[in-house]
Amino acid sequence: MNRRSDPEIIEQIQQLKKNHQAVILAHNYEPAEIQELADITGDSLGLSVEAAGLDHPVIVFCGVRFMAESAAILAPDRKVLLPRLECGCGLADMAEAAALKKMRAQHPEAVVVTYVNSSAEVKAESDICCTSGNAVNVIKSIPLQQEIIFVPDRNLGAYVIEQTGRPMLLWDGACPIHDALRAADIEKARIAHPEALVMVHPECRPEVRHPADAVLSTGGMMDFVGGTSADSFIVATEEGMLYPLRQAYPNKTFYPVSPGNMICADMKMITPADILQTLKSLEPVITVAENIANRARLALERMLAIPRH
Repeated sequence: MNRRSDPEIIEQIQQLKKNHQAVILAHNYEPAEIQELADITGDSLGLSVEAAGLDHPVIVFCGVRFMAESAAILAPDRKVLLPRLECGCGLADMAEAAALKKMRAQHPEAVVVTYVNSSAEVKAESDICCTSGNAVNVIKSIPLQQEIIFVPDRNLGAYVIEQTGRPMLLWDGACPIHDALRAADIEKARIAHPEALVMVHPECRPEVRHPADAVLSTGGMMDFVGGTSADSFIVATEEGMLYPLRQAYPNKTFYPVSPGNMICADMKMITPADILQTLKSLEPVITVAENIANRARLALERMLAIPRH
């Protein structure tokens, strides 16, 4: 089904967006038709920054639940809408607040660094958040003598250890999509496209990262392509990333690392019809309990205060 084929839905969305002074945010992994509808697209860090600075009374967040929660935490006076409440994250589900509290009790002097791919409750038990784009800088900002607990992605944590030389206690979690990729997939893609540079997301396993030409967040991939004279790239992350890359660099060629396999079902749930219904009803609203939001906001604000580059 071509979800871009109904101009009436698009027209109604634009009118309701104007009526409600709403803004639509979409993650880079969302389907092409959702990214086309969005006012702002980007990676987790970029959208977090945008959410904090927006003055629109209504934010329609096209992504997964933890992202909408972060927007609600950073913009408590705005109405944050998530068109499909069931849009979750397998990685975020691997960490629970109670288990993190127990780990903190076992390491009372440790600084807890939590990847934004986590629930509001887990962020509230953390000292500072990070994204794949700024994780290295966040860790570098912590005094050398401090013990660090890194939650919940062990692959991203291992990458940060490689880049900083800092030992960390890694939570045993991983993104199911990125973690499924293997070195053989990289080798097969290189054989098929020997002229292409390989860009790999840091949520991938070490065996996948090490043969890559560059290890980058989705925002980092956009910058990397723009800064090199190379004409073709193998993209080792969720396939939705191919759309913004092709839009930004129409004269360059992008290949999915494992066609049809790097697809997050949660990131593909939202349709234009869902956005239309959300703008009609102004529901579902994402809310975070004040006691949780206040503590999670501190961790997010500490992250946002760290220079990205």
